[in-house]
Amino acid sequence: MASSPTLAPRISLLWRIHFWAALIASPFTVVAALTGLLYVFTPQIEGILHRNLDTVRVQGPRLSLDAAVAAAQAAVPSGATLKSVVPAHGPEDSVQVYFKAAPGVNAGANAGVDAGGEHSGHQHGAAAPAAAAKPVAAAMERANADRIPSGTIVYVDPYNAQVLGSLNEIDRFGMWSKRLHSSLLQPDSWRWMIELAASWLMVMLLTGVYLWWPRGNAKALPQAGVKGRRAWRQWHAFTGVALALMSLAILTTGLTWSKYSGAQIRSAMDAVGQASPKAPKDLKSTVLEGQKPMGWEAAWQVAVKQSPDVSMQLTAPRGPQGTWRATNFDRGQPDKRFNLQLDAYSGQTLYFSGWNDLAAFGKATAIGIPFHRGEFGWWNQALLIVFGVGVLFSLVSGWAMFFKRRRAGLLGLPPLKQGAWASMPVLGWVSAGFLFVAMPLLAYSAAVVALIEAGLAWKLRRGAIAKAVS
Repeated sequence: MASSPTLAPRISLLWRIHFWAALIASPFTVVAALTGLLYVFTPQIEGILHRNLDTVRVQGPRLSLDAAVAAAQAAVPSGATLKSVVPAHGPEDSVQVYFKAAPGVNAGANAGVDAGGEHSGHQHGAAAPAAAAKPVAAAMERANADRIPSGTIVYVDPYNAQVLGSLNEIDRFGMWSKRLHSSLLQPDSWRWMIELAASWLMVMLLTGVYLWWPRGNAKALPQAGVKGRRAWRQWHAFTGVALALMSLAILTTGLTWSKYSGAQIRSAMDAVGQASPKAPKDLKSTVLEGQKPMGWEAAWQVAVKQSPDVSMQLTAPRGPQGTWRATNFDRGQPDKRFNLQLDAYSGQTLYFSGWNDLAAFGKATAIGIPFHRGEFGWWNQALLIVFGVGVLFSLVSGWAMFFKRRRAGLLGLPPLKQGAWASMPVLGWVSAGFLFVAMPLLAYSAAVVALIEAGLAWKLRRGAIAKAVS
């Protein structure tokens, strides 16, 4: 433990940094916590909103996957590009066919779904696929200029190739709530807000644990009978520390797919040999004279035999020498993650990577990101709800302490003891430098804070000189 003359100034410095972190992160964190709590309920909400699109009635043997894809293609405007297909994995699953909007057609318009989100034309009869698709195609033609264009998903019954309807990708609740959580439904350029909050929350977490750490006669657990600001303080500290490991996991996984921090983290992992395996870019199919490439059904059957038992996404070859690609669609089973590429004519495996081929960092993110999203089931959702409520309580209790302590007319910054900045050990500055490199937005905003601190210090020094002179 540090000597008393060093410890007191250091604690005052960390209190100051903790306060700045709270000041910067709080507004964005409240939004992130509330929208994150909404996102946690995605499976239940989508089960209500999109049930008529996602599920079908079992009717006997399924038709060929090619029939479902053909029906979906007949349901979209001419010129729309077929991107990928998610075959029905379970007996009650529909086929999902993903399209990129045709040039000049705004994909923001729904297809087969009315303004209230109710499915239109969902019938399990044996109507002809092309006929059933006509109202869907007509709906997709209607432009909606105030929407953000993206791909369209057409849902098809695998038993009769009946088009069930379609949705713009951003109209699925999961995608909508994800965009709300990450950028408040704004373009990607707005994602910096949540990244900034996550960066300073990491600082709050690290400084908060240090400040809580029991020293001398201090108690680690909350004590009964404590009231007022001390009660807020002990429960604020206990909640933050109790959720520390989960906070670290949530913040780290969130930062890995952020724009600036994510790029830094991926570059660092690549540099130390932790990059995820990637298929060679020069993979090509061998064109066999007089033989056509495999269709969707044939490619799917080959992929099923060579991959784990998990819902997959198929992507067709691009050009005569292109390859079929299959990847896991279900991210809630990270141990069944795979990437498969097949020769378009012979079905020969050209590339395969699975769970065992991932580096430690790849496995950690393959588990951490679905956990962050609550994709491991009810227990995962329950933990995230506790976490979200705990974060909100920490913010509320922190500001309750602030207003109970703050004197009228003052900014309310925790006072710095003499020698505070010099009390930080070398390891502390090295850790700060590491965080600044890993989280660029933290570095930029910390520079602004440093300028404000310098201005406050100059003002105080000027006031002290003037007082001494007078």
